[in-house]
Amino acid sequence: MKINEKIILLSLVCSTLIYANNESTNLDSVTVTANKVEENIKDVPQSISVLDATVIEEKGIKKISEVIKEIPNMNFQNSTTGGASSFRGLNTSMFTNNNPIVIYVDGVAYYDRVDFDPSLENIDRIEILRGPQGTLYGKDAIGAVINIITKTPTNDWSGNILAEYGNDNLYKTSFYTSGAIIENKLFAGINGSFKREDGWITNNYSAMDEDANKKRDRKTNAFLLFEPNEKFSAKVTLTNNYKKDYFMDGFGSDPSIDINKLKREDAKNVSFDVPAYERTKVKSESLNLNYEFEKMKLESITTHKRVDFDGEYDTDNTSNTASDGLRQFNYTELKAWTQELRLASKNQDIKWVAGLYFDKEDRSQGPYGVEQLSMGSVYIGDAYSNANSKTQAIFGQTMIPLSEDFELTLGGRYQRIKKDIDVIAKSSWAGTSNPDVNYKDEKTWNTFLPKLALMYHLNKDTSTYFSVSKGYMPGGFNFYPSSDKSSENSFEAQKSINYELGLKHLGENYAINLALFRMDIKDIHVYKQLMGGTIFATSNAEKAYSQGIELDGSYYITDNLQLSAALGFIDAKYDEYNNGTRDYKDERIEGTPRYTASLSLAYMQEKGLYGRVDIHAKGKTTFIDGANNDDLVEANGGITSNIKVGYKIKNLDVFSYVNNITDEDYVSSYMSKPGVSWVGFNEPRRFGVGVKYSF
Repeated sequence: MKINEKIILLSLVCSTLIYANNESTNLDSVTVTANKVEENIKDVPQSISVLDATVIEEKGIKKISEVIKEIPNMNFQNSTTGGASSFRGLNTSMFTNNNPIVIYVDGVAYYDRVDFDPSLENIDRIEILRGPQGTLYGKDAIGAVINIITKTPTNDWSGNILAEYGNDNLYKTSFYTSGAIIENKLFAGINGSFKREDGWITNNYSAMDEDANKKRDRKTNAFLLFEPNEKFSAKVTLTNNYKKDYFMDGFGSDPSIDINKLKREDAKNVSFDVPAYERTKVKSESLNLNYEFEKMKLESITTHKRVDFDGEYDTDNTSNTASDGLRQFNYTELKAWTQELRLASKNQDIKWVAGLYFDKEDRSQGPYGVEQLSMGSVYIGDAYSNANSKTQAIFGQTMIPLSEDFELTLGGRYQRIKKDIDVIAKSSWAGTSNPDVNYKDEKTWNTFLPKLALMYHLNKDTSTYFSVSKGYMPGGFNFYPSSDKSSENSFEAQKSINYELGLKHLGENYAINLALFRMDIKDIHVYKQLMGGTIFATSNAEKAYSQGIELDGSYYITDNLQLSAALGFIDAKYDEYNNGTRDYKDERIEGTPRYTASLSLAYMQEKGLYGRVDIHAKGKTTFIDGANNDDLVEANGGITSNIKVGYKIKNLDVFSYVNNITDEDYVSSYMSKPGVSWVGFNEPRRFGVGVKYSF
């Protein structure tokens, strides 16, 4: 950490302490719904992090990437292929499009890499369930689940309006309101946000917009909740989101340059000649029905979602080369329907939940391909595909008290996933067309996902647990086939056996969560290049492992002064993997930082002056260097710090902030092929002011 950063942090700590008082805060009533029944967090046999509404608001968390930054051993890459996440050595599966971390907003799933940023307005709390969650959550939750619960409306109408302005012409607005249309029976709510910024990269190419990486983001959500009596409720939710990110938060570079000599400063001025952007439109509708029996609760969640994704890219992200005017492109339409029926216990000593799950997904893609130089002439590849997927599952879990201090959790999920694809790949070189490749395939994956956990309460505040569970992500098909053979264009399901040993303490004014984990992985999904980088494909690495430690906690020094921290160390390596170019045995799994850490000090008040400082650290991260014989390169990490100070008076909150105070920079994403590398960086220094009115 640099000297000036230490001075800034020390100054804030000292000034914050001046305002603290000596009252204590009670933490032992934290309730979560990780097992789809309400429980105290210390009674759940798995590692869980919770961000409540106060923390979310104070930290200014508005994106999933900002949630992920708070969690040990979680990582996010805002790459040129959508939002990609990793956790405990598990990465995004490129041609299933699924992230190992699945997001749920009131039961609606977000898992696709092009649809991985739901609205975070109107949030009551965010529960991050670490480790595989397939038993109850399914939908490829092989790594973790981010479970987002929105606020419950009351009879009185309330809400807020926020406006914020920052450097790079950053402008944010958001609003939220909800209340009763008919007292105690019919409720409604609406929230929305709009964000625009010009970005920090300038494109100096004369015919192009100079604001290279500008961004536009709009999210709207509305609901209607009907509660005619104490037993029944029905909630309809409508979502309409739009996002357009231009270029990338980085630049195209020479792949011969050492990755640790690449600096954000080098990316501030670029010159590229093809408009580059990713545009995502999401529309969804969901219906949630609940009926309360005396001893049970019946719930039905029905969703329909449509995602339109358009991506255009400059092939080499530069100009004045032989590749001028060449581009990459990806146009995708996704339609998905899901239905879950769930029955859960209520007011019973033995807690249990059981249910059925169905989904259907139709994906239409094309044009999808690339224009690039190959052996002195232009190669053009373009594919059009229709891919469909159907899932049926039955699941159940029970939590059985064996004694006053012991509790046994047994769960299982049997699921059947059927996928098919019909794709035509067209290509040409030097103006001469090659024969089309027509690939049709169909596969079914059946699996059982068991879970066993044993929890022991050492005392009323402290518990320990041990769990064993299976993680699973189904296989799939490559969208751009190299032939009509199934063996060359399909990949198998990724499987893992997960062991976790943990300890939790939840006292009156401090909480600690410690977890040790080991994961044995088979057929891990990996992304590789074929034909000199003209084709990308998903394949399977035979064996890998991931093991590590995670520690997080918080301490209320006083009623107003809170210290919180998180730390994760991980060792994730391949046991068996040879991609045909080189052997990766005992090499680190790409995209996995050696460690992540965060430290926060917050002075909180309902009225008057408040402030906080947040520090985030990230260790060295390995990437595959496709331009250099698929070697592995390791990028240095970095330490960033944020500060926020505000003043609340009556219904008004006025604040200012500086993020990444020292303007620390490090490589956050990296991909290369012969002749070019795509280099992404963390965000530069951000500063701004805002005002929020609550009513």
